Amino acid sequence: MANVDTVEKLKAHLRAHETEHLKLLKQLVAINSFTANAEGVNHLVEATAVAFAGLGFHAETMQARNPLYGKHLVLTRPGRSGRKIGLVSHLDTVFPPDEEARHNFRWRREGKRIYGPGTVDIKGGTVMIYMVLSALQAVLPAVFEEITWLVMLNACEEVAEDDFGGLCLERLGTEALACLVFEAGMMRRHAFQVVTGRKGMASYHVAVEGKAAHAGSAHDRGANAIVQMAEVIRHIHDLTDYAKDLTFNVGTIAGGTVTNRVPHLAVATVEMRAFDTAVYQQGITHMLALNNLATVGSANGDFTCRVTISLVNQTQPWPVNEATEGLLAIWQAAGAELGFVVHREERGGLSDGNHLWAHVPTLDGLGPSGGNAHCSERSPDGSKEQEYVYAPSFGPKALLNVMAILRLIGER
Repeated sequence: MANVDTVEKLKAHLRAHETEHLKLLKQLVAINSFTANAEGVNHLVEATAVAFAGLGFHAETMQARNPLYGKHLVLTRPGRSGRKIGLVSHLDTVFPPDEEARHNFRWRREGKRIYGPGTVDIKGGTVMIYMVLSALQAVLPAVFEEITWLVMLNACEEVAEDDFGGLCLERLGTEALACLVFEAGMMRRHAFQVVTGRKGMASYHVAVEGKAAHAGSAHDRGANAIVQMAEVIRHIHDLTDYAKDLTFNVGTIAGGTVTNRVPHLAVATVEMRAFDTAVYQQGITHMLALNNLATVGSANGDFTCRVTISLVNQTQPWPVNEATEGLLAIWQAAGAELGFVVHREERGGLSDGNHLWAHVPTLDGLGPSGGNAHCSERSPDGSKEQEYVYAPSFGPKALLNVMAILRLIGER
């Protein structure tokens, strides 16, 4: 069983500092950090750096590769042993300032729920990191000082930029004990979910070149790009295979200019996701095989539409792997000692873990529990509700994470 004295001291520390931790969360939530609001993201960088400075962390910032976004933040506290653990969160949210204002979306506590932008995705995760580290420092200072802790926060995770992954690996190296990602994790009574895998994503640009013509006097000379695009979209839609967890989503489409002109151009964007690496690669192959699909032409036979499909970017799947399974076993053992059950979960959404698992043992879903991520609207009938974090999940999840980290570094 877990050391009862240590567990009780950790519980007492977390209870004693609950108000302080929620005050920090409220401060972070009050800062609009929409990905494209670089000024707001950088303001959040400053507030986060100040908070962690109290634990002895030194802050560095690096401008995201895309200059339209803010700065990545790396907080470091060197340890005596040189062994490293990375703790990952992100700074950005999906809510523009005008959307927050329009929906009166701000800090609001109702019972055990705290509503507000980023409460669970992912400012609550950042506060969870702070809670874990402050508890270790207060209750087990010798252990805390042994490890080199790297807290790394992505400025643009919500738009799937990939430069942050390289930054993390540069700082961690491949010898790090673990990279722990603090996206939200569901808690129900004494059961917790942690994330052990995620779908990969590929995005595509689809362009159809048709031939313009006057829709009244020369309709037979035109080749309608929109009609050809409709045919392509039907083929793309049919590539989805739920049995293989492979999905294609046509996200946007545009074409034509005016109604009295046969449209000469249509464009669309498509996203593909899959868990299994082989299925993921097959999906790319099948999508690109639609290149040059030509079924629509002018009635007079002079021109046939041309289809061009480009792979714009891709993020590889995070599949089941030995290193993540090892971390899962540690969290499950720590949970069992505390009287908790820890379940595995694989998610369709991406996280920074997609870029890290192949290089450093990675576990995700270590943040607090909540719901309605990415939602800002409310409706009187309750059919729409805003993002929230479940306040009672902070203490138990922090305790679980601390006890698992002690096992990870050999202190249990």
